[in-house]
Amino acid sequence: MTHTEITILNYTVNADVYARYGADFDTEAVDDHILRILNEAAPAGVTVQRNGKVVAEDDAIEAARSFDWTGVLKRIDLDEILAEHGK
Repeated sequence: MTHTEITILNYTVNADVYARYGADFDTEAVDDHILRILNEAAPAGVTVQRNGKVVAEDDAIEAARSFDWTGVLKRIDLDEILAEHGK
């Protein structure tokens, strides 16, 4: 089965955000948590890879293209995720 690249998501948390919180976090765990949320929300046959690439199986291309990736990213509760992954 082939996979088609749909888009690239910038889902990782910037250093500026961590600096605003003034605490130390397991940044890899934070990114993994966000990635897990994105993949759980993604349509069947669509995967967000660690590098941010969204790829879709042949029968899921249209669903991936029309999916509201920005909306999912906006609904992620970063405060909650950071609270879980503080050092």
